[in-house]
Amino acid sequence: MRPLRCLAVLLVLVLLPAAAWTLAPPRFPGPQPRARQGTNGVGAYEYETRYFRQRLDHFSFPGVGDEDEPAAFFQQRYLVGRGGGWAGPGGPIFFYCGNEGDITWFAANSGLVWEAAPRFAALVVFAEHRYYGESMPFGSKAKAYNNSKSLAYLTAEQAIADFAVLLTDLKRNLSAEGSPVVLFGGSYGGMLAAWMRLKYPHVAVGALASSAPILQFEDIVPSTIFYDLVSDDFKRESLSCFHTIKDSWKVLDEQGNGQDGLMKLSKTFHLCQTLKTSGDLSDWLSSAYSYLAMVDYPIPSEFLMPLPANPIKEVCRNIDSQPEGTSILERIYAGVNVYYNYTGTVGCFDLNDDPHGMGGWDWQVFKPQFQSV
Repeated sequence: MRPLRCLAVLLVLVLLPAAAWTLAPPRFPGPQPRARQGTNGVGAYEYETRYFRQRLDHFSFPGVGDEDEPAAFFQQRYLVGRGGGWAGPGGPIFFYCGNEGDITWFAANSGLVWEAAPRFAALVVFAEHRYYGESMPFGSKAKAYNNSKSLAYLTAEQAIADFAVLLTDLKRNLSAEGSPVVLFGGSYGGMLAAWMRLKYPHVAVGALASSAPILQFEDIVPSTIFYDLVSDDFKRESLSCFHTIKDSWKVLDEQGNGQDGLMKLSKTFHLCQTLKTSGDLSDWLSSAYSYLAMVDYPIPSEFLMPLPANPIKEVCRNIDSQPEGTSILERIYAGVNVYYNYTGTVGCFDLNDDPHGMGGWDWQVFKPQFQSV
């Protein structure tokens, strides 16, 4: 009982700050011929890769013959931890709710799940979110992202239904119907974990939702709180740096609207293609500042990009230390170069580069998100 009490305390401690920010189940692919499996791992985190025949639409009645239509299903990738530490049927299952990206990326950067599992003799499972990584409906990313009709199934509701179906079938095939499931997730994945616990309480006993902005939907916290916190991070390092960034937005817009302004901006920021609008550059810079605040760790990291310890301090040092006469936008370039090119190996920047396969997020943020259960 002691490990379960410890787990309950862990859930409470993590869930308290989580609000600070912005069906016929298919068969589980165990020994079935359609199952594809492989072994992989990142560092000490070893897992087996599996694929699950998942239903495309959980909320409509299938028509006659639809069960035999390939388009009615897709292969959902999930990772199962190796190492033999699971207690077996009846032992807990730690289930990571995949968010907007390749699931192997999250598996490599979710140390808490892996490190807590041996303490509780838990089985670790990472499930990939539909439309990301290898979990593509319609057979390919090109077809899945083809138009609004093909993207209609990219919703939070469908995603947590995927997880519920996968978990139910997984437990049945492991003879682990009595195993308690704890959901894990961060940011959007944390939102999914919390919503899944509410929507499918019979599937999981708890959810550890880290930095999951679920309370923003009800205006319980200010809508600007995330960017206020990002600003505070830069202010703490250097007020001069903060004001340089703040003043740069007006300068960027003015130059972008001037003669040959977009070409000049493209050269200043070493872009691979000439800008079409200054707004594209603004979004690129804003993303860097937001991500820097998320990963402002006191140690070097490579979660989003290869970064030094205390990366915001390094960014502000680069901005503040430029020689007199350096333009404000040249200072900004020197700063964001820490985020986008800390290794010094990038010759030019492609604003459309998507190294982690997060392109579907643009579609999701412009659709109404799951607000009620």
